[in-house]
Formats: sequence, structure tokens, C-alpha cells
Amino acid sequence: MFDFVHENKKWVQIVLALIILPFAFWGIDSYRTGGGGEPLASVNGEKIGPQEFDNALRQQQNRMREAMGDKYDQALFDRPETRHSILENLVNQRLLASQAHSIGLTVSEEQLSQTIAGIEAFQNNGKFDKQSYATALNRQNMTPLIFEARMRQEMGVRQLINAYTLSGYASGAVADNLIRLNEQQRVISTAEIALEPFLKQVAVDDAAVKNYYDSNPAEFQAPEQMRVEYVTFSTETLLPQMAVDEAEIKRYYEEHQPEFGTQEQRQAAHILISAAAQAPEADKQAARAKAEQLLQQVRQSPAKFAELARQHSQDPGSAASGGDLGMFGRGIMAKPFEEAAFGLKPGEISGLVQSDFGFHIIKLIAVNPSKILPFNEAKGNIAQKLKLQKASDKFAELAEKFSNTVYEQSDTLKPAAELAKAPVQQSGWLNRGLAGTPPWTDKALQAVFAREVIQEKRNSAAIEVAPDTLLAARMLEYKPAAARALAEVGESIRQKLRRQKARELVLKQGAAVLAQLQRGEKTNMEWKTAPAITREQPAGVDRELLRQVFQADVSRLPAYVGAENAQGGYVLARVESVKETAAIDDAKRATYLQQMRQLTGDELFRAYLADARKHADISIKNFTADEKK
Repeated sequence: MFDFVHENKKWVQIVLALIILPFAFWGIDSYRTGGGGEPLASVNGEKIGPQEFDNALRQQQNRMREAMGDKYDQALFDRPETRHSILENLVNQRLLASQAHSIGLTVSEEQLSQTIAGIEAFQNNGKFDKQSYATALNRQNMTPLIFEARMRQEMGVRQLINAYTLSGYASGAVADNLIRLNEQQRVISTAEIALEPFLKQVAVDDAAVKNYYDSNPAEFQAPEQMRVEYVTFSTETLLPQMAVDEAEIKRYYEEHQPEFGTQEQRQAAHILISAAAQAPEADKQAARAKAEQLLQQVRQSPAKFAELARQHSQDPGSAASGGDLGMFGRGIMAKPFEEAAFGLKPGEISGLVQSDFGFHIIKLIAVNPSKILPFNEAKGNIAQKLKLQKASDKFAELAEKFSNTVYEQSDTLKPAAELAKAPVQQSGWLNRGLAGTPPWTDKALQAVFAREVIQEKRNSAAIEVAPDTLLAARMLEYKPAAARALAEVGESIRQKLRRQKARELVLKQGAAVLAQLQRGEKTNMEWKTAPAITREQPAGVDRELLRQVFQADVSRLPAYVGAENAQGGYVLARVESVKETAAIDDAKRATYLQQMRQLTGDELFRAYLADARKHADISIKNFTADEKK
């Protein structure tokens, strides 16, 4: 298992990113209705519609685009298996939400508040900021009510998942055995029987080449090819057409001041004498009396404020730091506290301030005034932002018209190009099923090689090849799939057959030498000392030879093993000695135990989910390779 993950790390990461998606939020309305259109799946009668699927697809595209940068490949999301994985994940989300609700998992207001306050996007200088919260939600066209409902739903599901994933088990004895196995060193020497000398010994005649060509016709099929002219319509093509005037820029600047600066921040310290709002009046008076005594001491010796806070403040979060609350803006503290703190000058100490928490004595330490970027410095970015917004709005307005124009005037791309105000471009030769650089994704090629484009010589459908980017194409030249001539591929066949014959000779020679060595006979092999290897640090040893080395019987040394290498040669290994790991320290054991608990916890959750799916009424649409969005 560990070897598989190490050897296939990149592929595993992609699969996990697609199949075990983060449990992203889904809309409350779509949760109830599944969105418009024909359902793509249902879970116990709850439908998942195209809108919900499109939202999940877009979220995952954005997530992968951010993670992979220039290596992002849009074609990955055109594949039926990818789209099916995303739909399966939505089914799992819906099922888990239903399961969490049915067993009564709830989220308290306090838990919800703490979680939201801990989200970095909602913080300013490391503390929750209401303005940042409102701004972030506004950018997503979301209200606090909807966001908090979604958060509560996800947190309920997370409780259910954690009940399994955090319940993994691990044995100390098994952990120790794994450590010993992974860290055991085997000192080896290697010798290679190379392929090249055997290539000189073999020959392949024309009859063998012809026989291979005739027996493997699919191997020599040249794919369909096509050259096309095409038009792309996107926000980028519209952007140069957009204009904004000074008044628009000025209005945006005035209406979005928080985007161009920071609000005033104040750093204050306090001494709190607790008195709950619902406490008896006698208790409140006693607290007030104690606070007044402290206030007198503070006024007599202002320099001792921090010392008195450490001794007497009943705020456990700040007393140890001399009452220091750090920097905060408006809307964070209780209203009476905020009014008092924002009415002080640096170094000034307030009188008694009563809040629902008790009685405060506040000292203002510092002020960070609000800072606003001057209009002349901000207007360039504002103009670009407004142009982009206008281009996006125009794209949304014209996208359907572009698609209809491509379809309705199917014998030319000129009207669509005029609508998009974009040039008609020409491609090189495109191969069916072989996606290339953008915009030639799998989805684009499916549209280009469609029957109506080839046989009826019509425009392709307008296909989304990237976010807010449509493409339509028209055939210029077409080459059908055809067998490549024997004269064209004959030499490559000859070299392939020569290599196969030479490899057979190498393997036969390698097996014979290995048998000699294992019988204790001498050979003329030249041995090279290799570094000590472990299962986790193979020092360049091929996977199959590594497996043989660690499966070798080392009760009598030296021990000999052999395996074919990636170059077609044969490598022999002589195990010289075995070094067991030193004493296992507690830190290493703890790391292994944690990893084992995580593995077994994940397996428990997968088993639970599989069982829940088995007992649920689930239907899922299958995506096909020819299916458009």
C-alpha cells in the first residue's frame, strides 16, 4: 500500500482531488429542489439537478486551477469519469447530510460563531472583523443567513465524518513491526546484463515485419484529422470594447471605501470585574465597589495598570498579558466598551464602563488611523475592474445569441465573428481524441469531429472551453482515419521486433547466471557496490528488483536475486548484509501510530459510507463520452 502511494503520487493526488472532494457548500434551495432541469441523480427521493451539478463542477474547476496554476488542464473536466466522480461526490454529500440529520447531530450557536470567527478571510489582524465578513459574503452574492445555514449543515456532516475518521485504531506492536520493516537496511552489490550487445546478435527479416503489420492493424491506424476555422467569444475579446467614464469610477470609489483602505484600529487594555447581566443586584454592587477601588489605584499609579490587571482582572483571556486586548476595529467589542475605547486618547484611562460582562477599566494604548488609498492611485484598478464587470455582463447577455447565431447560420462563422467582434482564426491539423493546447480540449474536439460538422459541413455547436469562453468551429480540410502504409512503419516494426528478441535472450541469460550464483558457482560478472537501501529509500533501485531484494532469504549470505530493468536489461543483486533499525524512539512510534489511526479511521468511514449507500435509494445518471455539457 505504501509503495503504491509513493510510486503513483501524482495520479493519487488527482484522483483524491476529484473523488474525495472537500465537502463544499451547496445551496439551501437546490438542496430542497435539486435545481431546474432533468435530475442527474436522486438520494432517497431528494433530487440533484443540473444547476447543483454545474455549481459543484465550477467549484472544483476553480479549486484545481488555483492548485495547479499553469499545469491546469480544462480537458480533465470534460471526461465522463471526472464528471461522474463529481456527481458521485454530490450524492455522498446529500446522503451524509441526511444521515447526520436523522441521528440528531446539531451545531450550537457558540460552535458556529467560533468556527466562522476562525476563518481567515473574515479576519483583520488575526481577529474576526464584521466588515471583512460582510465584504467577503457580498463578493459571493451571499447573505449571512444563507452562509450560516450552509456552515451549520456542513459542520453537522463533519461531525458525522469525524466520528469515524477520528476513531481509527493502531497497535504498538504493529507500529514497531512497520518501523523495522521500513527502516531495515540491506547492503547490496549489483551487476547488469545490458540489452545493447544482444541487439547486435538478432536480425528480423521482411516476412516477420509483414506478418506483424498484418496481425496488428489497429496499431497502425492514423486517426481522423481536421483543419478548422474557428471563433472564440469571451470576456477577454469583449474587454477592449468596454469603456468607463470618470463619474463611474468616482462613484465606485465612494461607494466601496472599505476596498481601498482599512478602518481605524485601536489597541486597548482593560481590567474586568465580572458581573453577569442576570446577576443579583447585590452581586453587581459588590463588583462595582471592587472596580471603583481598583480605578482609584489605577489613577494614583497609571504605570501599574498592567500589573494591577494581571493581579485583579477577571478576564482569563487577557489578564496574563496585563489586560492587553490587541488591535480591534468598530463592531468587535460590546457597544459600551467600544464607545468608551473610541472616545479615549492614547495613554488615557476611562472611568468605570459597564457591559453585560461586568465593569471595565479601559486604557487606550495606541491608535492606527484609517488609511484610504487616494482616488488618483486607485482609479486605474477601478477602471479595469469596471470594464471587466461590463465585459462579463455583456458576455452573459450575448452568449445565448452567439450560440444561436452559430446554429442558425450554420454555413458560415462570419455573423458569429461580427457579433463577438473577434477574428476568424485557423487551426493546424487536429487529431480526434488527442487534446492539445487550449482551446483544443477533449470537449472541443468532440464538437469539431461531430457528424454534422464532417458530413453536413455545418458549424460546430458553441462549446465552453474555459470559464466565460465559447468556441465555434467550421471544417476546412478533413482526413479520415486510415491505415499507415507498411513502407511508412516498417522500420519501427523491425526495431520493435529486434528489441523483443534481444530482451528474450537477455532474460534467458540473466536467469542462467542467477541460477549459477544461487548454486554457489563463480561467474565473470562485474559487481558494483550500491548504497545501503531501505524499502522507503531505494537509492534508484528499480521497483521489481527492490521487491526481490527484500523478499530474499537472508538466513545465509550472500543471497542473490535478479529482475529485468526499465531499459530491457537484467540486473542481478547480491545481498551482502542486513542492518536492523536501532532502538525505536517514542516520537517515531507516535508518528506511525498516528498515521495508522488515520488510515484505519478513513477505512472505517469508507465502510460506513458504503453501507449507507447500500441501504439508500440512489439513482445516478451515467455520462457518456459524446455527451455535451
